[in-house]
Amino acid sequence: MTTEATPDEASGQTTHQIRSLTVLPAQREDVELHTADGLTLVGELALPADSEPSASLLTFHPLPTHGGFMDSHVYRKAAWRLPALANLAVLRFNTRGTSSPRGTSEGAFDGGDAERYDVAAAIELAEFRGLPRPWLVGWSFGTELVLKHGTDPSIEGAILLSPPLHRATDEDLDRWAAFGKPLVVLVPELDDYLRPEEARRRFARVPQAEVIGVDGAKHLWVGEPAVARALNEIVAHVLPDHPLPLPTHWDGPVGAS
Repeated sequence: MTTEATPDEASGQTTHQIRSLTVLPAQREDVELHTADGLTLVGELALPADSEPSASLLTFHPLPTHGGFMDSHVYRKAAWRLPALANLAVLRFNTRGTSSPRGTSEGAFDGGDAERYDVAAAIELAEFRGLPRPWLVGWSFGTELVLKHGTDPSIEGAILLSPPLHRATDEDLDRWAAFGKPLVVLVPELDDYLRPEEARRRFARVPQAEVIGVDGAKHLWVGEPAVARALNEIVAHVLPDHPLPLPTHWDGPVGAS
């Protein structure tokens, strides 16, 4: 069972507790992204079921050589929940050479260099599809891609989950400072690579960066409380007027993964 259902006597509907495998209603379609260096990348676009999205998330997954892919759990849950709970579009895709049940993207992992074309392809798909108010969301290795290659004038800003700052340099941070658009940095208290105090020091060179330490969280955001915090922070910054916290129960139909 993926949800716990209880009757709602007032509405006559069934209320489901949102759990790790709960899939809320959305329009979901397989998509392909085409890079300037001739590769086809595979992904999925999730849209609100019955309305136009209010904003869009373009997600960049953790390190593929260490198990990161478009289905990494925070992004999977974002795609399963946020179209319904926050009226957001969510694009997930495999960067070059990365595999998931959706398929394998062409090309080979390049340590964050040639992946510049993957970032551009995601932004171009958002433009082609008319996705409104696109925000880049990077997690771990994905934060490096955002910092190195994400300063495109069409985006609204970026949100970083667990940035290691291994590949991204001070030059990349200075580029973001000059770019001027919002940069939200969620740093787990118990991160394996970069913790809040050091993150505040490193990101101080980006005046518009907001560094948020997340008590008790770890680099991989394991556990429903950590995921809920991440998703609530994302919605809070992308849609500042949206009611929070996000619901933990859903009245209506649900699916299973």
